[in-house]
Amino acid sequence: MDRRRFLALAAHASVASTLARSAFGAAPLRHDPFGLGVASGDPAPDGFVLWTRLLASGDPLPVAPLPVRWEVAEDAAFRRIVQRGSSLARPELAHSVHVEVTGLAPGRWYHYRFTHGPAASRVGRACTAPALNELPARLRLAFASCQRWEHGHYAAWGHVANDAPDLVLFLGDYIYEYATPSDATGLARTHALRHARNLDDFRDRYALHKSDRQLQAAHEACPWAVTWDDHEVQNDYAGNTGRDDDGFFALRSAGFQAFYEHMPLGAARLAAPGFASLQLHRRLAWGRLAQLHLLDGRQYRDRQACRRAQASGAGAVRRDDCEELAETTRSFLGSAQERWLDDGLAEDARQSSHWSVIAQQTLLSPRHYPSGVQSTDTWDGYPAARARLTRSMARHVPGSAVVLGGDIHQNYVCRVPEDALRPDGKAVASEFCGTSISSRSGTTQTKLDAIVRHNPHVMLARCEERGYGLADITPQLWTTRLQALDDPLRADSGVRTLARFVVERGRPGPVRET
Repeated sequence: MDRRRFLALAAHASVASTLARSAFGAAPLRHDPFGLGVASGDPAPDGFVLWTRLLASGDPLPVAPLPVRWEVAEDAAFRRIVQRGSSLARPELAHSVHVEVTGLAPGRWYHYRFTHGPAASRVGRACTAPALNELPARLRLAFASCQRWEHGHYAAWGHVANDAPDLVLFLGDYIYEYATPSDATGLARTHALRHARNLDDFRDRYALHKSDRQLQAAHEACPWAVTWDDHEVQNDYAGNTGRDDDGFFALRSAGFQAFYEHMPLGAARLAAPGFASLQLHRRLAWGRLAQLHLLDGRQYRDRQACRRAQASGAGAVRRDDCEELAETTRSFLGSAQERWLDDGLAEDARQSSHWSVIAQQTLLSPRHYPSGVQSTDTWDGYPAARARLTRSMARHVPGSAVVLGGDIHQNYVCRVPEDALRPDGKAVASEFCGTSISSRSGTTQTKLDAIVRHNPHVMLARCEERGYGLADITPQLWTTRLQALDDPLRADSGVRTLARFVVERGRPGPVRET
């Protein structure tokens, strides 16, 4: 598809063509097609993106556009409708719908729903961001990542919905590409899907995950801002490089397309024809309280240092055994995104934003292991790129930057050192790297305790809990609660607060509250 048609298909704007009129006159489906729920995303002061996808029941959906109507109201009963419209769910995009709503009042909650024929979706809630010149009193963020289906139920998402956040930040690994292991011992549940190899496989994987009612409830509760990590395509892929050079580009494009089809993303995310690229790095302003910089640490990065050809993972190395680690040109974000982020942090300083939130995939702070080895897939594998970022934070937003991450299936709370080789030196930011929604950790607490003893900037490191982070943000104080499930193998698991930390604006470094 050329770019013009590509963007037109993705935008799903109000329909005025003869094709659209014909489609809206067609007979509706005979079943309820809204089994994957609804979602909203990327709130702006005047609107947000709405999403749903029509699903088949028995027979496949027709290979034709299907009409979907949408409504936005001030109340859950839809007596005060403020906007309504019609879109086409197109087969080229798995019959997904992305509606970009504008013209709404800033700093307001709304309700929305979709209909097709007599069928109506569940009702979702979405808020617009505050006006750009406004300083709101608070913002509540939930942040989470890594939700492998087999490893646990999604009880965490039910608790997120009950916490009533204003925004969810999802930081990667929405799906996992793997088949269920042959030995299902200890798994919470299984599935019959094969290892994802093509677009249909990825679509089926998203449909599986989105069938979970507690995940649907979290999407209904508030808007999300999403980015990805590696398992949306292939474990530990880096930029244009995967496990096998032959066919990887087609696999990556299929993963990218399925991600777009199933997320509340607007047409501005579409960067190239054929889903060769998606532009996921973007900024979301919450008035003058916070500027959120959402990053993409997969699509543009250099290959992991000293990674063996066709290896299934990035691995770990010793610094003296891997000269590649020291190469100053190597980048985690890619040079263009690095410049974009530096410009954004400089703009935060000029606009006097109270908090600069860097939402990205993994742990930024260094981990010096007792064994002397280090990961090559996290920022530890890109030390020059990390140094450029910490210098940028120190230059532009000292004391007001907070880094959020995921990926490693462990909770880490850190003072981000300006110099990774001097972790007990000056801190430039605070960091909360959250554990997984359900994915297992793969390490032990004894090993993490040994790491903490070698890393004075690490305030907490825990690997035994699954859950999410909840941040309450005011102009002068940031409070993070690390929420841990009692039992991720139970769909009705309770939740508890593992730890609570506060960050005072102007003083980088979290402080634990008892």
